[in-house]
Amino acid sequence: MTNRKYTLGIEFGSTRIKAVLIDELFKPVASGSYEWENKLENGYWTYDLETVWAGLQQAYKVLAAEYKEQTNETLTKIDAIGFSGMMHGYLPFDKSGTLLTPFRTWRNTTTETAAKELTDLFQFNIPQRWSIAHLHQAVIDNEPHIRQIDFLTTLAGYVHWKLTGRKVLGVGEAAGMFPIDSDSGSYDTTMMDLYEKQTAQSDKSWTLEKILPDVLQAGESAGELTEEGARLIDPSGQLNSGAQLCPPEGDAGTGMVATNAVAARTGNVSAGTSVFSMIVLEEALSSYYEEIDMVTTPSGKPTAMVHCNNFTTDINAWARLFKELVESLSLEVSSDKLFNTLFKKALEADADNGGLMSCNYYSGEPITGFEEGRPMFLQMPDSTLSLANFMRTHIYSALATLKLGMDILTLKEQVTVDQLLGHGGFFKTEHVGQQLMADALNVPVSVMESAGEGGPWGMALLASYMISKDENEKLEDFLAVKVFSSQDIDTLKPTEEGNKQFSTFLDRYKDMLEVEKTAVKQLRH
Repeated sequence: MTNRKYTLGIEFGSTRIKAVLIDELFKPVASGSYEWENKLENGYWTYDLETVWAGLQQAYKVLAAEYKEQTNETLTKIDAIGFSGMMHGYLPFDKSGTLLTPFRTWRNTTTETAAKELTDLFQFNIPQRWSIAHLHQAVIDNEPHIRQIDFLTTLAGYVHWKLTGRKVLGVGEAAGMFPIDSDSGSYDTTMMDLYEKQTAQSDKSWTLEKILPDVLQAGESAGELTEEGARLIDPSGQLNSGAQLCPPEGDAGTGMVATNAVAARTGNVSAGTSVFSMIVLEEALSSYYEEIDMVTTPSGKPTAMVHCNNFTTDINAWARLFKELVESLSLEVSSDKLFNTLFKKALEADADNGGLMSCNYYSGEPITGFEEGRPMFLQMPDSTLSLANFMRTHIYSALATLKLGMDILTLKEQVTVDQLLGHGGFFKTEHVGQQLMADALNVPVSVMESAGEGGPWGMALLASYMISKDENEKLEDFLAVKVFSSQDIDTLKPTEEGNKQFSTFLDRYKDMLEVEKTAVKQLRH
């Protein structure tokens, strides 16, 4: 303990609160977690703030116990700590620090009017889940609490505030509250002025400048853990106060750090039941697109986010069906073996996937303009229905909407992407999802073993960067040289034949979306 430096990263995800302790070599030493779920109350998806603290304490308790078991020492001193969480959402407080409404999470889609009005006003895409959309919707609806707001923050910002007394956010997290000016590294003051003029007649006594958290860059100090904060993490009293805290960040930013995708012309793809890509830009886009969210890296570089609601849910559903068939035959197969077999089969498909087609929309998909979805599988009378064709059709279908979003960047805006770092369950079967994604997006796709460590590890790296960086050392250099230089990276490049096959599929997929529109219209619940 005396001779080593430890940093702690804690992330409040949508289903799990996870804590990871790392050493000065950036290797995980101990971890702990706590499962939690949002709930629908009075029309809003929310989490109790009491559960925030109960979950944090339990995750830390498990981590501290694992540390003691491994080292035979009690964890009392941590050099640096960082908190991250689900981005966006709405946590308004009054002057006494009382929460004025239950926490409204990113999952709520109750801000359509506000998001559209703000997008038109700013000429900048404001998604429904952003904090400013939640705030403005409350203003439009003239909710009584509007007059009492003294401070507005995110989940990560709230936890950080309670542990340090400082009302701050990292720039990547702040970019999900209100648009960021890439030149200044803080909120866009022109848009702030537009908002104040737009709401001048509203019944409010605040300005955005007064109620939003201050914005900090990666590497800056964001305060110290107070004695009261130490007790909030560790009620047993063993954890000492005084740890340095780095700026709190969002889960998108920590994913970028955990995959070493924070330099210009790089990006990462998080691929699971939903999928999103984060592309770090050399300069801001020339225009705004409702399909593209503009955020930043933790060091403030402009970043384009392509988010698709639907990815592997449809594949998972078919896999469950196949597993049921196998078990009905009194056979046994593990889920891992089943998925590996199905994914590897996709590589044996015919060039045209046997003329099969599918749509993987279980829910709405903003990129293609769908408010609802109807999963479909289609075949022509002369199609070749084989397992290989079936599987590659569904994998291509999962990739199609992501490709349409990425095309806005690469074709309309001429954005160059040198490589994408992939992480998530889609890449679990070696090389299959990785190669098919490379072919679909026409970009090399890399996978690193450490990507599985996830956001909490990325947050711990940001805390390490704050206390370990050399003078003027940029985050991208710190990660590339000190953290990832010894990592084994598996990179697959797109193949000409694979790209051609996917392009042919995508043309048919666009035509199929007309069938999906009819299905949504005619097939009601």
